Amino acid sequence: MSTHLQVTIDRTSGEPLREQLRTRIRDMITTGILRAGTPLPSSRRLAADLRLSRSVVVEVYQQLTAEGYLHTVDRSGTRVADWGITRSSATVPACGRVAPPAAVSTPVRWDLRTGLADATGFPRREWLFCVEKVLRTMGSEHLEYPPPEGVAEVREELAAYLGRVRAVRAMAHHVMMTAGFSHGLSLVCRLLLAEGHRSIGVEDPGHPGQRQFIESAGLRAVPVPVDGQGIVVEALARSGTRAVLVTPAHQFPTGVALTDERRSALVSWARAVDGIVVEDDFDSEFWFDVGERPLSLQAAAPEHVIHGSSASKLLAPFLRLGWLTVPSHLVAPFSRTRARLDIGTSSVDQLTFAEFVRGGRLDRHLRRMRKRHQERRRALTDALARYFPGAAVQGAAAGRHSLVSLPRDLDERTVTRAARQSGVLVRGLGDFTVRPPSPFGPCLVVGHAAQTPHSLATAVQLIAQAVRV
Repeated sequence: MSTHLQVTIDRTSGEPLREQLRTRIRDMITTGILRAGTPLPSSRRLAADLRLSRSVVVEVYQQLTAEGYLHTVDRSGTRVADWGITRSSATVPACGRVAPPAAVSTPVRWDLRTGLADATGFPRREWLFCVEKVLRTMGSEHLEYPPPEGVAEVREELAAYLGRVRAVRAMAHHVMMTAGFSHGLSLVCRLLLAEGHRSIGVEDPGHPGQRQFIESAGLRAVPVPVDGQGIVVEALARSGTRAVLVTPAHQFPTGVALTDERRSALVSWARAVDGIVVEDDFDSEFWFDVGERPLSLQAAAPEHVIHGSSASKLLAPFLRLGWLTVPSHLVAPFSRTRARLDIGTSSVDQLTFAEFVRGGRLDRHLRRMRKRHQERRRALTDALARYFPGAAVQGAAAGRHSLVSLPRDLDERTVTRAARQSGVLVRGLGDFTVRPPSPFGPCLVVGHAAQTPHSLATAVQLIAQAVRV
């Protein structure tokens, strides 16, 4: 088989080559880059391409096969496992969060992946009102190519909104419009490269899709451990990198909120190394007790923190609209980077979102959705207590997903496979971990945004029955 596979191996990182290869292939599968049925190179071919021992490649293929990511077909070689999902349910959700279940044909009826949105919650009528108003009233200049940084009045509105709800310290010229957070992250990576950076720290466990974005942009993603207090800043300091991507308000996927002590240490580290912290504030608006919600990290160190989020998280993924708040010294370099790479984000979408914010519609929408997500998290908690003794929801009371700790005597992979056999698609924490073992023990990462309370209860009951707890 002459298939080529684009994999980058870093021989200077200190990470075992076997583990690097396993992680790279697994992440390409979980993010949807390698789809079900995709053929992989023969072990001999891949070993020659990467200058590795063939035994290393064979061992990695065998391990990924045992974990359900790959399977071997007679006379056809090794392929990505056929997950048995219908085409519609196999679509890659926001930020590429796709779960690789075992190779079975049972249809998926309960999809508990993260990144899936509640499509029924999108405020169609209010959004349509804003679109129509914008089209009636906008000037002809907005029919031209938009400024790479974004429409000025939209940046003004967002700066005010972010200051009000997240205590972000920024003027309009600090706000840069993007086509979503992933697009913004790609721009940040290219900016960091231009500024002399060669690596960026990423949380471990963390987002496999973001690791892929970082490495495809040319930076090395350095795993930094996360524990019950958030990212371990001492480990970050030892890594040698001068940039890091974090989710401090509600860590993905563990749900941990960065403690005050760690926040202070992270800011001190950034100042000491003259570094950059990229703050992915992806679902802070969905803290159920708004009074308990931590302030943005950017509020503590605006000169060292790039704060980002997107409308796809607040409203719906089809809105390819996001924003970054950048430090003053990076405003001009960021504008130049953006102008070289594309021609900006739709002015109509930007102006519609600004109108949606300005009229108070976003605040009302978020209040409704917080209540809805809280009800679903409560349904998950109640179902675990009823059907799955020893399993419990962990992390902050926030967001659209929850970390569920499993009894210590259960194997995470066995549980996800058994669930898949019962029609429940759910991922284990190991799918998000680069350097196991995780200090959190065996866990499931349950996305509950796209499920009703009744569906969540049914899914939990099926998982419990499948593992006979």
